[in-house]
Amino acid sequence: MQSTYFFKAFYLSLVALSVSFSGMLFAAYPDHPIKMVVPYPPGGSTDIVARAVGQKLSELMSTQVVIENKGGASGMIGAGQVAKSPPDGYTLLMTASGPHSINVSLFKDIAYDPVKDFAPIILTAVYPLLMVVNAEHPAKNVKEFVAWAHANKGKVNFCSIGPGTPSHLAGELFQSMAGIEMTHIPYKGSSQAITDMLAGQCSVLFDSALSSGPQVKGGKLRAIAIGSKERVDSWTEVPTVSESGLTGYEAYTWSALVAPAATPKNIIDLLNTESAKVLATPAFREMIKAQGAVVGGGSPEDLAKFTQSEIAKWGKVIRDGRITAQ
Repeated sequence: MQSTYFFKAFYLSLVALSVSFSGMLFAAYPDHPIKMVVPYPPGGSTDIVARAVGQKLSELMSTQVVIENKGGASGMIGAGQVAKSPPDGYTLLMTASGPHSINVSLFKDIAYDPVKDFAPIILTAVYPLLMVVNAEHPAKNVKEFVAWAHANKGKVNFCSIGPGTPSHLAGELFQSMAGIEMTHIPYKGSSQAITDMLAGQCSVLFDSALSSGPQVKGGKLRAIAIGSKERVDSWTEVPTVSESGLTGYEAYTWSALVAPAATPKNIIDLLNTESAKVLATPAFREMIKAQGAVVGGGSPEDLAKFTQSEIAKWGKVIRDGRITAQ
């Protein structure tokens, strides 16, 4: 009987010590710089968001947030590095739709699982893709483009910024939902695709407002629709593809903050709370609006559900279109 009481008391003391120790760890976090990995080179939309979030988090959390660009392999090198990092809240990943929702269906050998190997923190921004045509194209809206495509069967193509990119998948989804046939022409980046759009070599391009927007504003390209669920503040005059006749169509890229799986929930919740404060600042909201994007937000659970729905959505497009990364 005495031994039973002894072991019970010993167990309770261990539990109390564990709770006390974890509380001390949480109270001390963060006590040294946090590294935020961006799985792309500097200068892109994901990098811009990471630096804006990191700078403000440094102020709010009274510690330095260091941005490390780890590009390569469609974002998989940086993502894989973070997946294998200690789950202590000091290594984070500003991920994007490619490495976190598309690559898992696009590549046979991927060194991480976007769901199992990461702890979601918060969705930071969504970048709807503009559907653009040459300014001389006869179609002024989606319905006219679809009618034109039917009338020119076998002659219609769509540019993308590369095979397997959101730009490519957006075009595949569009032709599937519209019931038209288009030939895919992949390019190495937006600049080459836009060059041929301006020359009239491509029928249509699905691209971010950050890259195609200036040509639209300059009158050389025409935005006939946008891939957001609702119209966005920076492009109020451009209707969504969904409201233009293809109900339910959405095509966008996005960025989100995640940590290695098994990162303590109290740290995840703290990072979510502080990041939400950053997203609510006028400076951040104006920056996102200027990029033609929409500010993110929500809970870690919201991001987890969103990620799984994105994996399912684009996985189906990839399988149905027999798309490869080559």
